Amino acid sequence: MRLGFIGLGAMGRPMAVNLLRANYPVKVWARNQTVVQALVEEGAESVASARELADVDVLFSMLSDDTAVRDLLLDGGILAGMRRESIHVNMATVSLRFARELASAHAERGIGYVAAPVLGRTDVAAAGKLNILAAGADDAIGRVQPLLDILGQRTWHFGTLPERANAVKIAANFSIACALEAMGESFALVRAQGIDAANFLDLLVNTLFAGAPVYKGYGAMIAQQRFEPAGFKLPLGLKDVQLAMQAAEEAHLPLPFASILRDNLLDAIAQGDAELDWSAVAKVAARRGGLT
Repeated sequence: MRLGFIGLGAMGRPMAVNLLRANYPVKVWARNQTVVQALVEEGAESVASARELADVDVLFSMLSDDTAVRDLLLDGGILAGMRRESIHVNMATVSLRFARELASAHAERGIGYVAAPVLGRTDVAAAGKLNILAAGADDAIGRVQPLLDILGQRTWHFGTLPERANAVKIAANFSIACALEAMGESFALVRAQGIDAANFLDLLVNTLFAGAPVYKGYGAMIAQQRFEPAGFKLPLGLKDVQLAMQAAEEAHLPLPFASILRDNLLDAIAQGDAELDWSAVAKVAARRGGLT
């Protein structure tokens, strides 16, 4: 089985490495040749143009947003060059509207399409322990499941409509954003009373939120005000909150807290924090309280 991988950023690189180390042939392309060369040293085959990635059995993409996927897969000609019955596994977090457009575009060409966004940061991707949220035709998922097993510790199935995997991912990221805002405000509250943030975090992760990795991991970052290196930058967090708002609007569903999250993420970016991890949204509450 010949594989291709496009979208070799912080998440895509370790995922491609894991496929290579499982002895699968993987073609790669990226504008950043340093990244490509590092993967070639792991055994990847470099191609001269993105379009050449069409000549594979399974193409993985881990691109940043709708625009990047459209530019490379649709407008860039990759999808048009793929053979019938090949499969595209899209691991990006994209809008529901675009997810439906992608599903139609693949079906028109007889190309299998699996939406498979993931839960997990870069270290989890490197360890092959991602949680993968998959939706698409049963036969397509069945064909790529051995590959997903290399990338993740579990694949969660959400039916045959690819957009449903994206809906779950958007909702999951919205939940994380809500937790980040809650921690930012509560940590600011205890700091304003002279209480050590690390002691408060110790209480949370051993009582109310015991066993909650979001509180343990991101909580430590907020308590220590350690927002670099960024595993997931603030603008990406803003994008996902906006995707949640778009999906809610389509369903005529009010999400009042989403507007607060969007504004606070915009506030953080406006303050020059765009390169920081999205947990840096916690700085907004601290700054407003005169704690920074």
